[in-house]
Amino acid sequence: MIARIDPAALIADTEREILRLVSGHGESTRPLYEMVRYHLGLDGAAGNTGKRLRPLLGLLAYASIAGDHRPALPGAAAVELGHNFSLVHDDIEDHDVERRHRAALWTIYGIPQAINAGDTLFVLSRMALHRLTELGFPDAKVLALMRLYDETCLALCEGQFIDIWAAENDDGMSVERYFEMVGKKTAALIAASVQAGAMLATDDERVIARYRAFGWALGIAFQLNDDLLGIWGAEPLTGKEPSDLAKHKKTLPVLYAFEHAEPADRERLSALFGTREPAAGQIEEARAILERCGAREYTRATARRYRDDALAALTSGGTLDVEARARLEEIILSAISA
Repeated sequence: MIARIDPAALIADTEREILRLVSGHGESTRPLYEMVRYHLGLDGAAGNTGKRLRPLLGLLAYASIAGDHRPALPGAAAVELGHNFSLVHDDIEDHDVERRHRAALWTIYGIPQAINAGDTLFVLSRMALHRLTELGFPDAKVLALMRLYDETCLALCEGQFIDIWAAENDDGMSVERYFEMVGKKTAALIAASVQAGAMLATDDERVIARYRAFGWALGIAFQLNDDLLGIWGAEPLTGKEPSDLAKHKKTLPVLYAFEHAEPADRERLSALFGTREPAAGQIEEARAILERCGAREYTRATARRYRDDALAALTSGGTLDVEARARLEEIILSAISA
């Protein structure tokens, strides 16, 4: 009988591994680590700590090949710490005042200390990788993981540059460039998380490449699903109001509409996006334009295509543990809900 893998247990193990690194190293720097734990949701207060999706995927990838997930925990912790360093900086750059239904770090401690906390998360993520050496993984494999991590962090920075540039320049984003941006900001980190788990479990380059392909396709599918939910999601199901149009976010459906809508609809959509605080009726009008030009169906069909690509890559990945593979399949199939 195959033992059932509990994703909640894998997440709890990851958080314990993270707490090894973020507990602090002296009274004078205690507030710094309090800031780090607050942002991570590991400060002991009730609240949303996030889905921990990226480390979960890495651990499941490792377990699907090698069995017991525990040797890969430092890699999972590194992924989550690295993801969160980017979130601290994103909140500052985007002037977002809330993260996971709590005040964003910079709104409490100020921008300089929040930047420093983000930098601390980055360094701690690197230190987490060094723990793999202590667990007996070869130096060459740890060094290869560090290279993967550095390449992924560079991709995140490049994706954020494109995002900020587009927000500051009216002609800075197209459908093509949008896919480049989400590939660097969303898919790259998910792909690296899965690839890292596979790299720790096997030296078979073909298997590793298939796992990376799975993570990449899944990352794009997740982002496009978020784009759909941000405009058409039902609040009782998602837990948040679909507010992308009110916030003038140029996600894939909007960019598609600007490129494919009839001239009159395109002009009207541009006017609506120029309205500082659109009323409910204006948001509904914009939503109708998106649907009329096929933006909703295009985004949904593309998301499903990437979801199917992820399934195909996983099927060819050479997994051994059936239960871990089943959990990965569940995550893939939940990626498209809009």
